[in-house]
Amino acid sequence: MRAAYASMFDADDPLAALVVGDRPEPTHPDPDWVTVQVRASSLNHHDIWSLRGVGLPADRLPMILGCDAAGVDPDGNEVVVYPVVPDPGDPRGMSLLSENHPGTLAERVAVPRANLVPKPAGMSFAEAACLPTAWLTAYRMLTTKGRVADGEAVLVQGAGGGVATAAVVLAVALGKRVYATSRNAGKRDRIAALGATALAPGARLPERVDVVVETVGAATFDHSLKSAAPGARIVVSGATAGYEPAVNLRRVFAMQLEILGSTMGTPAELAGLLDLCARREIRPVIDETLPFSRVPAAFARLLSGDVFGKVVLDHAG
Repeated sequence: MRAAYASMFDADDPLAALVVGDRPEPTHPDPDWVTVQVRASSLNHHDIWSLRGVGLPADRLPMILGCDAAGVDPDGNEVVVYPVVPDPGDPRGMSLLSENHPGTLAERVAVPRANLVPKPAGMSFAEAACLPTAWLTAYRMLTTKGRVADGEAVLVQGAGGGVATAAVVLAVALGKRVYATSRNAGKRDRIAALGATALAPGARLPERVDVVVETVGAATFDHSLKSAAPGARIVVSGATAGYEPAVNLRRVFAMQLEILGSTMGTPAELAGLLDLCARREIRPVIDETLPFSRVPAAFARLLSGDVFGKVVLDHAG
């Protein structure tokens, strides 16, 4: 079957490690696994890191990339693939598709049947394929970890990327006052169009916020601390601009702040996200949809850093 996979690692030029070609059909490690016909998938920075050799050992090469997919199960049902697989051998107790098991950038992918969540009828395969990683991460950051229902105002750092843009859309849909930062003036205009107050990084907010969605790291963390209201939750799911920020502990204890880590979400949370999207007619922000025949161009687009939302692959093309 046709697939996009990592053939080697290249820390400096990850696209050089990307191959599009034939790979064996999916196998089922356990009887409860099924094969899904992939209709659409979306890219994540996790795929770039895999090509660089981060988190993917050489003895698992070649590895089909991709965490996100929507498609059709063996019974003809339209489904969204939950990408987390139990993995007792991993220190986290789990792994993502494309880490230990082949990923979603292929004509077909094998997953446990329990990992299939019904796709909302009014949502396209391309839209649904955006949700299982970035959007699920944002949903968990806001709801389970950030307890956004108990607050009124949210700050999203570094909006433009998949998780941050999802957090803006979801927080607005949940009725919160949303502030979002970006270095790019054009992205700030697009953030404002989504219903948030767009600000330059480090700008003073008109109020302190109850939840901070932090995916940037060292470059924005002090601003996150200064923008937090007493008892606020600063939820961290990434550190694209440095993972060792200076932290003013006096502010943490004096303001009784909570700094929380968050990764992905549960199947129930994915179902909750899909239900929210269906009820509120929320649609993921898609930067560009490309046919699968243009996988290298899709990766180049993601790697450019100029994306706003998700880069999607249409597997019919």
